[in-house]
Amino acid sequence: MHLRSGFWDSNDVSNSSASGSEVTPLRLLSQNLSSLLEVSAGGVDFFSDGRIAVADGREVAVHRCILAARSCFFKEAFAAGGVLRLKDVAKDYDVGLEALFTVLVYLYSGRVKPLPQGRVCECVDDACLHFGCRPAVDFLLQLLYASSTFQLSHLVTLYQGHLLDILDKVQIDDILVVLSVANICGKMCDKLLARCTEMIVKSDVDITTLEKSLPQLVVKQIMDTRRELGLFMPQNFNFSDKHVNRIHRALDSDDVELVRLLLKEGHTTLDDAYALHYAVAYCDVKTTTELLDLGLADVNHKNHRGYSVLHVAAMRKEPKIIVSLLTKGAQPSDLTLDGRKALQISKRLAKAVDYYKSTEEGKVSCNDRLCIEILEQAERREPILGEASLSLAMAGDDLRMKLLYLENRVGLAEVLFPMEAKVIMDISQIDGTSEFPSSDIYCPNINDHHRTTVDLNDAPFRMKEEHLVRLRALSRTVELGKRFFPRCSEVLNKIMDADDLSQLTCMGDDSPEDRLRKRGRYVELQEVLNKVFNEDKEEFDRSAMSSSSSSTSMGVVRANGNLPMKN
Repeated sequence: MHLRSGFWDSNDVSNSSASGSEVTPLRLLSQNLSSLLEVSAGGVDFFSDGRIAVADGREVAVHRCILAARSCFFKEAFAAGGVLRLKDVAKDYDVGLEALFTVLVYLYSGRVKPLPQGRVCECVDDACLHFGCRPAVDFLLQLLYASSTFQLSHLVTLYQGHLLDILDKVQIDDILVVLSVANICGKMCDKLLARCTEMIVKSDVDITTLEKSLPQLVVKQIMDTRRELGLFMPQNFNFSDKHVNRIHRALDSDDVELVRLLLKEGHTTLDDAYALHYAVAYCDVKTTTELLDLGLADVNHKNHRGYSVLHVAAMRKEPKIIVSLLTKGAQPSDLTLDGRKALQISKRLAKAVDYYKSTEEGKVSCNDRLCIEILEQAERREPILGEASLSLAMAGDDLRMKLLYLENRVGLAEVLFPMEAKVIMDISQIDGTSEFPSSDIYCPNINDHHRTTVDLNDAPFRMKEEHLVRLRALSRTVELGKRFFPRCSEVLNKIMDADDLSQLTCMGDDSPEDRLRKRGRYVELQEVLNKVFNEDKEEFDRSAMSSSSSSTSMGVVRANGNLPMKN
């Protein structure tokens, strides 16, 4: 993305009346003021007397007199004190630190800071040019909204113009977001608002999506315009059906049993109502899973826009729903009308800075990364149902030993890969079975571990049945982990296959010597993890280079005009 970096405030040296002798001192003043902000951002309190806090807890040290002189908004905002919480004044759209700093540079220097080069404005798809993908659009919207909030009309004009330039490269679902922000900014964004409204009017976006995305007055304006132009599409009729609306309202209330009763009336089916699409897009995970479990909907059904349920799940960016759909037979190879798979949708929505940060050793995975990793694995391998899960328990034929093996493996996954483990355990409904306390894997700084103590002499038949229920749930958890998170599974294999794993299993009170020995072994396992992570990163980089090469070839074909350019 490119943006003119020499844009000046009309009160600054861009004014044509400024003589050459005036320009040089003003430029020097601009540089000096800008350096104050850069020094403060570097952690040095250089006469700063104010703070602006962003949502993630980070702060920028600022100089209230400079901001007050440049903006009436800051003059009033800092009148009550030296700390301004951005979320208190910018409530309608999240503004990150990078966007805030870009606007502050303008306030200090009068110059517009170029958009950051790198991953802040880029998605994860190597084939994308990053002009109209969601991270690029989102960053511009942050700048536009912050400029509007701070009452900086010149910046609003600039960023509005840049968004207008790229709208034809933006997916229609992201146009809804642009339209929403432009509506919040009001009259200063009237051109952007009008253009986005025109695009939505002519699009195939249905009334339900409009009502979930936009204020009611904007929705009414769009629908009225469609009627005037004769563009009220037949596919919208289905969503105005009273029976369909009742099914959607039941889903909004998380009442799947009511949905079942409504279906018995026979007026429509789940597929006719696009109920699974609706649940995946707007309902919580539990409701969506319960609707799936009814077994009455086609998991690969497409709506009138050509989106399968999995496509909608990729837009939702909820890994638990994606795994649930895949285990029910959703096809990751299905294409949208413009030729996108769920994986590409997910990659175009993922911000590269967050995705690659979560791939660093010791970092917890973000939702974007989990969704992409799950879909990548699904594309490499078709779902295999009913795998021989019990073969994973290598501890022998004894039921209790198999259970302990799986307890240890799942417990270790919770420690090493908390995000991935939570996704799979929720899908496997571990919490819904008869619980046995997990056997303890020694780990520093983890307190009050439970120990597995199972008395097989106590009601043996009942206990055996509880063992089997638990065993099946744990086995399913391990199998799903193998399928969708093979990197994590490989790490667990290396640890679980170690001959001295029992040294880490707390089966009784430990002496100081035992704890010291276990701590040493834990350090050794950390080295194993480091090695596996490095190997995985090298393999991922090689795959990415190969994918980038093939994607570049396709990009050249598109650039030459042989294929339409899609974003």
